[in-house]
Amino acid sequence: MDRLFIFDTTLRDGEQVPGCQLNTTEKIEVAKALEELGVDIIEAGFPISSPGDFNSIIEISKAVQNPVICALTRAVEKDIEVAAQSLKYAKRKRIHTGIGVSHYHIKHKLNSSPEKIIERAIAAVKYAKNFVDDVEFYAEDAGRADNDYLAKIIEEVIKAGATVLNIPDTTGYCLPHQYGEKINHLVQRVPNIDKAIIATHCHNDLGLATANSLAGIMNGARQVEVTMNGIGERAGNTSLEEVVMAIKCHSDINMHTNINTKAIYKTSRLVSSLMNMPIQANKAIVGRNAFSHSSGIHQDGVLKNRENYEIIDPKEVGVEESSIVLTARSGRAALRHHLERLGYDLNPTELKDIYDRFLLLADNTKEIKDQDLYELMGQSYKEKGEIQLLSLKIQIETNQKPQAQIEMRINNKKLKTSSEGNGPVDASIKAVKKVIDREILLDEFLIQAMTKGSDDIGKVHMTLNSKNMKYHGFSANTDIIKASVEAYINALNKIPMRLK
Repeated sequence: MDRLFIFDTTLRDGEQVPGCQLNTTEKIEVAKALEELGVDIIEAGFPISSPGDFNSIIEISKAVQNPVICALTRAVEKDIEVAAQSLKYAKRKRIHTGIGVSHYHIKHKLNSSPEKIIERAIAAVKYAKNFVDDVEFYAEDAGRADNDYLAKIIEEVIKAGATVLNIPDTTGYCLPHQYGEKINHLVQRVPNIDKAIIATHCHNDLGLATANSLAGIMNGARQVEVTMNGIGERAGNTSLEEVVMAIKCHSDINMHTNINTKAIYKTSRLVSSLMNMPIQANKAIVGRNAFSHSSGIHQDGVLKNRENYEIIDPKEVGVEESSIVLTARSGRAALRHHLERLGYDLNPTELKDIYDRFLLLADNTKEIKDQDLYELMGQSYKEKGEIQLLSLKIQIETNQKPQAQIEMRINNKKLKTSSEGNGPVDASIKAVKKVIDREILLDEFLIQAMTKGSDDIGKVHMTLNSKNMKYHGFSANTDIIKASVEAYINALNKIPMRLK
């Protein structure tokens, strides 16, 4: 099987999303997670763009050992010099330089000519080779470029020393067969193409980024440029998890990657949390509904054999198990499954009686929870509300992590806890976690403004995952940090568990 190299640009292209900027500490945390995931190349930033980006690349280079660390530049000597300086601590380093090659970019963006663009591309690659051996050239907007002209410029930059050739569909314009043909054209027409690796870099403006990347791979590309959760400018980039799992599912593609797929879900949640970018529920592979089943026919099929309706074992991406969600469309098999989980063993007649009452309840309730099932079985179930927030103090000092001091009432006893974190919300939640005797995952964290003005009321919705069951918490407050902690506690109080 051929090796496919995974080039992750979450920290560069992904971070260009408005509101998703990370500080250096957060970038290092993501970089270490990507290293654990097994990515081959981390594009750590665009160093000429800001001192923060420059410093982040330096610190990431010190923090990770295995991946190649890549810095982006324009075809400008100063850009390349600054990139080389930012990579001085990298164990393995790459400069990623390039220029626009489509008619739109040459004429309207660069105000140049095709011949001068080739000259600038050659000069940039040669200059970068003075600093590093590994130089990647990007042909920006290659998706809309003339294929013969693209082949000509690629041939010349290989002669100049380019080791990797990035063929971006910058605007997400191509259809899969068009992008595949573009890669194939380079393989067939560029005489020295064997001296470099072809890379895909597809955007998702038409929802085709993953399909286009796979088309490129099947036509000769051996590096794919991706982001976690498909984040990126406009409609986003190619999703790492989608490409990797598509290749794993289809052995006929005859490719393998170095990705530890069981770390996908954990890495996805980390990126979503740090970048404050919620993952849509129906997102492939990592969405909260990706392995959830609510239709009675599907639930019955999955309970009989998971492969009836799942092409991926959820454990393969780090999800504990499939989720059988009880709704008005659920059948007897799903109801029996959940009642048995709660300790009830019913004969067919008893199940029929409970199921009839279940349907009446489900018609008026979006989703049936454990407390609803207890009540159906004639047993009372109350939210215990064992944890109550009494006070919250945040301390933030220059060059130090924020610290949270929390006073809570737990089982009618007052308790004070404290913790530090990457931000005030993170510190507060870590403090609360100290009283929990169970692993709790934060699946979703949403903040919504309810009013406008300097005294905005923010509504917070948190979804926690405990043993693959979802628990929702809500709160609203003018203090968004307090609202976040209250929402977290609100969800915690719905989870059956012991407290420390």
